[in-house]
Amino acid sequence: MWKDYSRSYIKNNKASSLSVMVGVFIASLFLSFLCSLFYNLWLDQLAGIAAKGEWQGQVTEDMAPWRLLPLDFAVILAVCFAMVLVIHTSFAVSMNDRIHQFGIFSSIGATPRQIRTCLLQEAALLALPAILAGTFAGILLTIGAMKGVNVIGAEIAGTRRAVFHYHPAILAGTLLISGFTVLFSAWLPARKLSRLTPLEAVRGAKDLGLKKKKHSRILASVFGIEGELVGNALKAQKKALRTTSISLTLSFLGFMVMRSFFTLSQISTEHTYFERYQNVWDVMATVKNTRIEEFELTDRLKKLPGAESTVVYQKAEALAIVPKTEISEEVAALGGLEALAGTAVTEETLAGTAVTEETLVGTVVAEEAAFYRIQAPIVILDDESFLEYCEQIGTAPSLEGGILVNRIWDRIHSSFRYREYVPYLRGGSTVSVLEGIGGAEVNAEYKETAEEAADSSGTGTIQLPVSVNMEELPILADTEELPVLREEYDDYALVHIVPLSLWRQLGKNYGGVVSDLCIRVLADERTSPEALNELEAQVRGLLEGTYEIETENRIQEKQSNDEMIDAYEFILGAFCALFAMIGIANVFSNTWGFLRQRKREFARYLSIGLTPEELRKIFCIEAITVAGKPFAVTLLLTVVLTGFMIKGSYLDPVEFIRRAPVLPVAVFALVIAAFVALAYWLGGRRVLRSSLMEALRDDTMI
Repeated sequence: MWKDYSRSYIKNNKASSLSVMVGVFIASLFLSFLCSLFYNLWLDQLAGIAAKGEWQGQVTEDMAPWRLLPLDFAVILAVCFAMVLVIHTSFAVSMNDRIHQFGIFSSIGATPRQIRTCLLQEAALLALPAILAGTFAGILLTIGAMKGVNVIGAEIAGTRRAVFHYHPAILAGTLLISGFTVLFSAWLPARKLSRLTPLEAVRGAKDLGLKKKKHSRILASVFGIEGELVGNALKAQKKALRTTSISLTLSFLGFMVMRSFFTLSQISTEHTYFERYQNVWDVMATVKNTRIEEFELTDRLKKLPGAESTVVYQKAEALAIVPKTEISEEVAALGGLEALAGTAVTEETLAGTAVTEETLVGTVVAEEAAFYRIQAPIVILDDESFLEYCEQIGTAPSLEGGILVNRIWDRIHSSFRYREYVPYLRGGSTVSVLEGIGGAEVNAEYKETAEEAADSSGTGTIQLPVSVNMEELPILADTEELPVLREEYDDYALVHIVPLSLWRQLGKNYGGVVSDLCIRVLADERTSPEALNELEAQVRGLLEGTYEIETENRIQEKQSNDEMIDAYEFILGAFCALFAMIGIANVFSNTWGFLRQRKREFARYLSIGLTPEELRKIFCIEAITVAGKPFAVTLLLTVVLTGFMIKGSYLDPVEFIRRAPVLPVAVFALVIAAFVALAYWLGGRRVLRSSLMEALRDDTMI
């Protein structure tokens, strides 16, 4: 009897049954997609470990793939919870419509267990085809996503091709999780329904309504009496629409914040990298573990066809010993190095320590001494490039000394985004003493000069840093102009530019040289991707086989960066779409499920004089409110959050406003609004096409 009853109900109530099946299909699709996606990501991580030579045929406890499994399970559980909310609403609506019928069954002897079993069997009958269809659709969606990742990553250097894998255990697990989610969603309303007494059940479900009417000021002021009616109707459906409200709010907020963040990130990257170095480099090559003194292909690189300018250089680390009396008046007016650098370290802190990256961060200040120990990176240029640099800054070309880049960032009057510089030292020095390279003791002449400087400063004493590794570097000139290289230096460093010929004398047995050699090439045709690719191929062809190298070109780097950002936006946008689909599915369930209550509601409106056109207006206002309220709230939050991000990044707000992601956000919002409008249009059409007067008379209709 129960099977016949269930079949008859499903056959004669297709809208309600379809609502349940759509919710189950969406739940199964996303669960299948996540399970298969996480499985393939896990295998891809293992493949990455194997590619690096760390895979020995077994996975150890501390490997990254295992550590990510709890996060994967947490995401799946969160999706299950969201799906329960959606499917529960569909089942609850379908079951509540038959409270009157089940009351009759209960009055003639049907037990609560029989009613509950009937409802769960009916849920299983509706859910089984939807679960199977959703599971296989999720597998196809995973295959499509991986193909999309391969297309995006095809042009990105160093990426592996994603290969789709599937295992019967994943299929079994997906079906098990989906089935449990659906049955639990159906069990909640079935349990509640089976506990009603026969008298309560015969009376039937209560209509949607408010215990206390509330005035909706905004809706009433904008839409009039129809807005007031919509406000009360939505308050009556507040619990049923809670999933929609939360899902759409999270969807809008996530999408808008994500797009704003990536827009700010792109603006920042362009300022600090692509625009900053647009006229600085076209092709870069890094030669591994090679000293510039031993490199023999400089002349051949400079003669490559299509190359306008080629610089071969290497970097080294050192500390400059600078008397306090040499600090510029501009720095002194700003409060001295202590105020600019914000770091005070005593000489004892550095006593006995090697010159490492940690000891070279910022400006090292010894307040009780007459000297500053300052980070002094050395850039060693090939001789021809150094002579060109001398001409660039207006200094007589010579290989007998180095160039001191005499500038420091004025962080008091400018931000890191728009830097302003002042002279670091007084200027005019003909020698720079560097700790970390050179002879076995401090130069006697320099010591005598330093003592005189200390006496003239009024201290009467001098404290020289104890070091057995110092050298005088002759200085040809000082300048505020850096050589045209794709390099960044610490904010408070004294950069020294040295020719290779001079470095051959200074750098003997020096261990502070960065191990890799750099080659910077500017092309004749700077805007042509083909020209840069050809030039990069020539550089590789010349170096490969002799040296271990890595190469990159500017246009390809920009394209790879854009493609990587597009991939991130696609993945995060897909999760935002997931939340949106959960909310939209709940709207469809709500508009199709509460047909009986809405029919009675609109019949009452007709009885007090409202016209069908005004009823249609009510549906339109309700759809606008359901989709528009989450959008308006999240738009305000996004503006506030974006304001904090702009302030934290020190960008000009006008730059963001000009490139604000208005179009993507508008398209995303309009798509969601269109689906919400479709749900209300379908539900409203069914309500308005039915006999509304009959709805008032018949208290038991389905």
